[in-house]
Amino acid sequence: MATQVSSENVEKTIYDGLVELGTERDDLSREATLESLDVDSLDLVELAQIVEDEYGVELKGDDVKDVKTVGEVIDLVVAKAG
Repeated sequence: MATQVSSENVEKTIYDGLVELGTERDDLSREATLESLDVDSLDLVELAQIVEDEYGVELKGDDVKDVKTVGEVIDLVVAKAG
């Protein structure tokens, strides 16, 4: 069963996913830019897979191409799940 989609749950999932991809947890905030965290397009694909597995929300390239911050990723997942 998919995890309930709330901003808090999605934030934890995204943060945990970024840490798995090599980001320092101390560097994470909603305002942190993906560029400043060295999150590249391959990392975004892996993160999208984690989100899909956890919430059943599919993020396509067009969805994430304009996303700049961690908060925007979280908000996108919540919006698409709603």
